[in-house]
Amino acid sequence: MLNQTSVIEFLLLGLTDIQDPQPFLFAVFLTIYLVNVAGNGAILMIVISDPRLHSPMYFFLGNLSCLDICYSTVTLPKMLENFLSTHKAISFMGCISQLHFFHFLGSTEAMLLAVMAFDRFVAICKPLHYTVIMNPQLCTQMAITIWATGFFYALLHSIMTSRLNFCGPNHIHHFFCDVKPLLELACGNTELNQRLLNTVTGTIATGPFFLTLLSYFYIITYLFLKTQSCSTLHKALSTCASHFMVVIVFFAPVIFTYIRPTSGNSRDQDRIIAIMYSVVTPVLNPLIYTLRNKDVKDALFRVIRKRV
Repeated sequence: MLNQTSVIEFLLLGLTDIQDPQPFLFAVFLTIYLVNVAGNGAILMIVISDPRLHSPMYFFLGNLSCLDICYSTVTLPKMLENFLSTHKAISFMGCISQLHFFHFLGSTEAMLLAVMAFDRFVAICKPLHYTVIMNPQLCTQMAITIWATGFFYALLHSIMTSRLNFCGPNHIHHFFCDVKPLLELACGNTELNQRLLNTVTGTIATGPFFLTLLSYFYIITYLFLKTQSCSTLHKALSTCASHFMVVIVFFAPVIFTYIRPTSGNSRDQDRIIAIMYSVVTPVLNPLIYTLRNKDVKDALFRVIRKRV
């Protein structure tokens, strides 16, 4: 797996390429990280502890909260450390590990959002068969499948990237180790890596996105054709609204980053966009689901009342 590189560490230049300590940014992103862990941790705790939420929809929501905590933990602690340091180094193996877990958790979340859309499709379009189709065994199998698929997809990138030869500059113009910035530093031929990034990563990003859109297309078509009551239509659509908001906020920047060709002028854009899907989206998910989901809010209030 290891390459013959002469580079033993990389320097993460961060958000601004400024090497001086940045305590203000440290405070901002530390707050975001703590809110993310607290919010998603609360949802995970509620989903596990409240029997009323032991259903497929909340099983997948618990998986999403777990993913969001881990996803931001891959990048944010190292970013926070670098905000207070003048030597923003990460070892070669540390960089490859960060790349692996970032793509592992990110791709798993993309596929999970598609599975959650399928769950809403079955719940709304086939309500009489919902408990039969979305049985606990199938839900567990789907969860294991998407976690395993994400792991092996990320393993492909980490192995292929680690085999590249890095003999020149070791300055990464990003706040974490990702495939695109590392390919810019590689000395040898990166054509195969670039093709893998465009095809495999493009498929992982766009495939679940279009499956999600297809699920919602069928849901909306079914509701308008079959539902006569406006109140029923509004209630059904509102149950999907929070999930659809998460889908748009997550997929839009991801697709823009990995489908767009790399250029020197895109570095700053890539860093800003990466903030959206790696930092902002995980902290928005608990807010979106708790503010728009009556069951989660009621469960949260019950936990608070018990503790008070």
